[in-house]
Amino acid sequence: MNTQQQDDHIIMFPFMAQGHIIPFLALAKLISHRKPNTRITLVSTPLNIKYLHSTLTSETSTAYKNISLAELPFSCTDHGLPPNSDNTDSLPSHLIVSLFHASETLKPSFDNLITEIIRTEKRVPGCIISDVFLGWVNETAKRIGTLHFSFTTCGGYGTAAYFSIYLYLPHRKNDDSNDLIEEFHLPKFPDTCRLHISQLTLNLRETDKETPFAIFLQQQISLSLKSDGMLCNSVEEIEVLGLETLRSYMDPKPVWTIGPLLPPFLLGNGSAVSNLRTAGKNFGMSPENCIEWLNHKKPSSVVYISFGSQNTIRASKMRELALGLEKSGKCFIWVLRPPSEFDIESEFKWEWLPEGFFERMKKSQKGLLVKKWAPQLEILCHKSTGAFLSHCGWNSVLESLSQGVPIIGWPLEGEQCYNSKMMEEEMGVCTELARVDGEVFSEDVKKIIEDVMDGNKGEEMRNKAMVIAEKIRGAMREDIGDDHSKGSSVRSVDDFLATVISRGI
Repeated sequence: MNTQQQDDHIIMFPFMAQGHIIPFLALAKLISHRKPNTRITLVSTPLNIKYLHSTLTSETSTAYKNISLAELPFSCTDHGLPPNSDNTDSLPSHLIVSLFHASETLKPSFDNLITEIIRTEKRVPGCIISDVFLGWVNETAKRIGTLHFSFTTCGGYGTAAYFSIYLYLPHRKNDDSNDLIEEFHLPKFPDTCRLHISQLTLNLRETDKETPFAIFLQQQISLSLKSDGMLCNSVEEIEVLGLETLRSYMDPKPVWTIGPLLPPFLLGNGSAVSNLRTAGKNFGMSPENCIEWLNHKKPSSVVYISFGSQNTIRASKMRELALGLEKSGKCFIWVLRPPSEFDIESEFKWEWLPEGFFERMKKSQKGLLVKKWAPQLEILCHKSTGAFLSHCGWNSVLESLSQGVPIIGWPLEGEQCYNSKMMEEEMGVCTELARVDGEVFSEDVKKIIEDVMDGNKGEEMRNKAMVIAEKIRGAMREDIGDDHSKGSSVRSVDDFLATVISRGI
């Protein structure tokens, strides 16, 4: 291997959201592990660089000294955003679209950064990897004459469905009508694959070809599809239909499955809990106290409930969920954030729950109510956890399925409904409780929890989830001496890196 190959430089640019930054950082670490001499620069805005810096500097390992950070100037207030809010987790939902549009204004400073790297190193980077929501980066890569790869931090099915809906708007009857199709076919998917209008977010239902956000996404997706290939945070063996459809969008260029991008301890490699997802977070309860509570519960007897870092539900639905949990009699851990009609960053008030609910759960030890943040990784890999009531964000999906924990779906935003649909219809590891703005009643909550925790359906879901867990773990198996012993995702990462290196030969 010549010096040029040993000293390749990869630029990585995630979208400004924790659910995107975390997998990008994990990918950087995976590449660093597979090719230790590769230099990697993660690019982002000030708030996100601060998070990345705190995460990297808190690592005890010195293995990632080749990962550096580059900050792009960004003034939130110039775009009508509150100060220090250049991350979706820091924004109320109605301002997230503004951050998407503002991301395009980073182009001049990103171009300047790349020009300075070329001037200093006297060569172009080996490649640029950017988020699918930052498709404009492809134009920068083509201008300087390097490879560009798009990275979707979601799964194959969710990504392909997202592309289908925004590129074709199949829920619209025609260009001149505001009428919606109640049930419609997803372009590029098999004819039998259909979505119901209730599986679209409220904003998407109102979207037409002239909606500014739809125009923005169509541009970014189209540019991403022109890249030299796509990286997907998924596993070849668990998403056959989704990956086949995603590849039909990229054809003839490759799609590499390089997931799951999870901390090694979740995959049976090491015992220390990674701080990748917890740096900078203030737990509502210490991990030690949470695990101690779980240690006193029977195997597979606890329902874990969390709607992710930026999603929440209305107060009325929160009360129905609480009543349903109490009626079921099952033990649970519930991560609580203020209802969607309130500031998600405010202090949670017990008055949003049924009267006396907190006191009853504390006395009976049936429910552990945790404000804002809980140690999700440790909870999901604990033997007492039997199901995950989830918003079906892809990072949470991979975390849960890697432990063989089935999912009760309550999708709220983005591609979460598509993930829920895929897990229920293709994998058989999920049952949907509610979707987006649908009604929820305590009796429905009680019934579904009992079915999943005690019924035959739940047992079948757990068995299928365990099979998927083995496939997920197998995909990241390291080589023991020959290429055939590598997991499919490890082979895929190596193939991707070989593609980058071959350019410099």
